[in-house]
Amino acid sequence: MKRALISVSDKTNIVEFAKALVELGFEIISTGGTKNLLEQSSIKVMSIDEYTGFPEILNGRVKTLHPKVHGGLLALRDNPSHIKEVNDNNIEYIDLVCVNLYPFKETISRPNVSFDEAIEQIDIGGPSMLRSAAKNYKFVTVVSDISDYQKVLDEIRENKDTTLETKKYLSKKVFQKTAQYDAYIASYLTTEILPEKLTLTYDLSSELRYGENPHQQAGVYKQNDNPYSIFNCKILNGKELSYNNIQDANASINILAEFKEPTAVCLKHMNPCGVASDANIISAYKNAYLSDPVSIFGGIVALNREVSIELATEFNKIFLEIIIAPSYTKEALNELKQKKNLRVLELDTTKENTDKMMAVSVNGGILYQELDKYLVKKENLNIVTSLIPNETDIDELLFSWKIVKHVKSNSIVITHEYKTVGVGAGQMNRVGAAKIALDWAKEHNYTENLTLSSDAFFPFDDVVKLAHEYGVTKIIQPGGSIRDKDSIKACNELGIMMVFTGNRHFKH
Repeated sequence: MKRALISVSDKTNIVEFAKALVELGFEIISTGGTKNLLEQSSIKVMSIDEYTGFPEILNGRVKTLHPKVHGGLLALRDNPSHIKEVNDNNIEYIDLVCVNLYPFKETISRPNVSFDEAIEQIDIGGPSMLRSAAKNYKFVTVVSDISDYQKVLDEIRENKDTTLETKKYLSKKVFQKTAQYDAYIASYLTTEILPEKLTLTYDLSSELRYGENPHQQAGVYKQNDNPYSIFNCKILNGKELSYNNIQDANASINILAEFKEPTAVCLKHMNPCGVASDANIISAYKNAYLSDPVSIFGGIVALNREVSIELATEFNKIFLEIIIAPSYTKEALNELKQKKNLRVLELDTTKENTDKMMAVSVNGGILYQELDKYLVKKENLNIVTSLIPNETDIDELLFSWKIVKHVKSNSIVITHEYKTVGVGAGQMNRVGAAKIALDWAKEHNYTENLTLSSDAFFPFDDVVKLAHEYGVTKIIQPGGSIRDKDSIKACNELGIMMVFTGNRHFKH
């Protein structure tokens, strides 16, 4: 008679699975709560201590860690010496193992869970049985995923056993699951920002049609339940998001997170082409759109207020890929659904981004760093010019600073009355970025009382002199160059006020 050892934390469908195994001629060995449930369902079960001849001890901490269990799992059934040792020690083969692990991840996700509670949910016997069975997959069927129950039963019914191909597939899943399980534990116990060993784990959320380009295969892997994630949005209209859509959408909500007041972000290829804040979201969007009505074609609009029918009508005047907002009126949603390919996403933009670290792949490894969540406070600004900005000036400077933080370096942003009027992104030199942003502002008739923000310091006074020619009266930049005095001197001579933040925001 074949034997199946069943010990599961998640008992979904386990009664039906065990009944089917009994009908197929299996003897069932089980432990603790699983054994009780099966017996209550009139399934004949042998307890693990009856099988091993040794009682469960230490409140169940030790029950399956026994030579009869692991000998029955690990013995090579085509190896004469293994067969002899199994017979000499009265060990019986175990042909199938069905185990899922203590809910460690779910436990540590609960609010106010204690350290001791978390530690108690570290499974020892479960991973050990799974790994033993998976190592000996040629002879043992190992089931660690509820979704595989039916496949296993179907093959046993048809072939009296699972196929070698299926056994190998199930073995692979075990090592993926136990590696991930250990990664959760290691992460929970790790206190260093940069540990000596870094193990990150993700779950495949969905496959994508392709990556950045049609010849690249790609998928979405989810790491956690961050509430401020594009993976948690509801798609109310349109197709599934593409690789590039997800990148752009993520960039847009990261900009939006900087603002509490009604704000609209227009974005294309991970750079903002328009950002504006105003007393109401309709005015904010119109100002953001007018910042660059050319680049927004085929782009994204993200907002931190509800979308009304008036806004939806404005959106439908142009071609957009994605709209992101916390909510939509019924009339607005009906209007937007007229464009069947327009992706309409609902995401609560009041939630906090709970991610602390970010990883970027490079050939042969990753770069790993803290997220750039820092934003200078008003009281920490260093006013370095003879002209002193007032409170309104400071607010405008900080508005511009919040945006340049999210523009690819080298970056310069020009703003006017809480809206962008020029963005210079990703240039090889700062003067080039400034020229792009300032030319755009001038072309659209913004030539007075402009604010300029720079993601990093000025190594020379050339940007200051250029900015003056275009009507810039306020500058915010990190400072820290050995030639800061040159830029300060130029500002004082040209009547420009300038503040230093003391920190830069490079974005590569």
